[in-house]
Amino acid sequence: MIEALPDDTTVDDVMAELYFKQQIDAGLKELDEGKGISHEEVEKRMSRWLTR
Repeated sequence: MIEALPDDTTVDDVMAELYFKQQIDAGLKELDEGKGISHEEVEKRMSRWLTR
């Protein structure tokens, strides 16, 4: 992953990429463990936020 970054990448850029990957991995693990919510539930919750 790091090797794919441009040559002018800063340490902060690397840290941000690593944090992003960690968050994605954690989310996928939760889904694998059945801890996610359905697409329908997301739509329901979002519609409440968007109609306020």
